[in-house]
Amino acid sequence: MDWLRQLPIGQYVDGSGSWLVRLDPRLKLAWTVAFLVTPILAGPLWRLAMVALLLLLTAVSGLPLRLWGKGVGLLLALALAVGVLAAVLPTGGLPAAPLQRPPSELRLEPGPPQTPPPQASGAAWVLARLGPLQVTRRSLELGISGGTLLFTLVHSANLMLLTTPPEQLVWAISWSLTPLGRLGLPVERLGFTLLLSLRFLPLVQEELQNLVRALATRAVVLKRLGFKGGLALVLAVGERLLANVLLRAEQGADALLARGGHGLDPRALGPRGAQALALNGGAMVALLVLMLLRWKVGDL
Repeated sequence: MDWLRQLPIGQYVDGSGSWLVRLDPRLKLAWTVAFLVTPILAGPLWRLAMVALLLLLTAVSGLPLRLWGKGVGLLLALALAVGVLAAVLPTGGLPAAPLQRPPSELRLEPGPPQTPPPQASGAAWVLARLGPLQVTRRSLELGISGGTLLFTLVHSANLMLLTTPPEQLVWAISWSLTPLGRLGLPVERLGFTLLLSLRFLPLVQEELQNLVRALATRAVVLKRLGFKGGLALVLAVGERLLANVLLRAEQGADALLARGGHGLDPRALGPRGAQALALNGGAMVALLVLMLLRWKVGDL
């Protein structure tokens, strides 16, 4: 029943001993943006390479297998299912290509005797047939695009949240938005709001899980309650969830006011020294190499 501990999606895990934890949060944010942006308008090979790179980084990150094993397996299965469905489902007909020359200029002349008839040239459009379903070049590209984008979108963000405290992540985002502060935008207020949102997400999940566990303990069957009874139960659970979340928010606000609203500097939470400098430098060089490869071979 405790699925939050079995699948810690998007929650920072302290004491994991991973080298990703010691990485600068600004570099982790830049790497995450690169994983999200570089597959756009890229070729299938680049999209598959991003998935392989994410899996390699996760395997060598030093995170315990119990933190990411089940989540990555379920996400891979979901991405594979989305890719297969997009590949086998019909994608619609192609529009007719415009003629480059008028039909009157087309001249058909018989070939010499014993000449074989002309054969179709170029790559085949239909790659495989599965009964009434068929896999074309376009549907295969759509399947690879959908599956890889789903995996890179979810897993890159999850990997960053697993290895980055909310304070450091908010500081990295605020540092990135510093130029907008000169235009009068409240950057610090936006960062503080984001920090509170990240802090309250696990609380909302925990309250929802407690309510679901309470319903499972009482062996509630929605079919026996009927439509009106089931709707009343859902509304009651939603009302209870909202009340619990508001109570948690009030308690958090009181604790914040009691402490004066001051927090630690996120830059003081991370390690310093020559080892951290070398790690950040290597990550920056690798990011530049990745962007160069995207520019050179990203269309493959």
